[in-house]
Amino acid sequence: MNPEPNHPPLLPTAEPAPHAKGSGWQRLRTYFFTGVVIAGPVALTSYITWWFISSVDGWVKPIIPAFYLPETHLPFAIPGFGLLVAIFLLTTLGFLTANLVGRTMFAFGESLLDRMPVVRGLYKSIKQIFETVFSQSGTSFKKVGLVEYPTKGMWSVVFISADPKGDLAGSLPGRREYVGVFLPCAPNPTTGFFFYLPKADVIEISMSPDEAAKLVMSAGLIQPEEQQKLAAIATKARRKSAEDDDAPPRALAGP
Repeated sequence: MNPEPNHPPLLPTAEPAPHAKGSGWQRLRTYFFTGVVIAGPVALTSYITWWFISSVDGWVKPIIPAFYLPETHLPFAIPGFGLLVAIFLLTTLGFLTANLVGRTMFAFGESLLDRMPVVRGLYKSIKQIFETVFSQSGTSFKKVGLVEYPTKGMWSVVFISADPKGDLAGSLPGRREYVGVFLPCAPNPTTGFFFYLPKADVIEISMSPDEAAKLVMSAGLIQPEEQQKLAAIATKARRKSAEDDDAPPRALAGP
């Protein structure tokens, strides 16, 4: 008999591990939302940046002579050229108004606007807003606090503004010190409520305005990086609430 040919031994084949039902779909879903989280902020930031540059270019380029525009000498347009021109003009304007001649001309222009009944009030209001927002020495909206609103035991984040002045301070009841606060609405912090409160009712916290704005815009999802701050804020708020509960009711002060 012929010997049987040598065949390699048959090894048992390992069966693929059974996958949980729907695991492939779950992985695809996770990959999709991961891509959204990565690409979404980049796309939105790029869109807002491009919109801002295009808007400034659309305002500035029409007042620039065509000879000085890059697209006159190049086969393509340069985005942001109008923005650069606007920055240069604003910087030059600030430099000119810093000397005596510039201040004199600026004062003369304001005196002309001051003689216009309707334009006068509008200009002064807008100027005061710009001076307050872009002031480098002021303290408005550079501090964050907590107030007990809308009901007792509920705390809202507010931006601390300026103290009342003049007749407004004298018209507030009692002899307590008041402070203006701005309560932003979520998720749009540009809208909200402004009111005056006694300083004793406002808890100032060690949170930057940027962190507070992120907290409001995300409806509490984006917390400050330092969790110790949150613990201190909660402890301070609970302590003040307990002190108010134990304190005897105060009599309403007369005007």
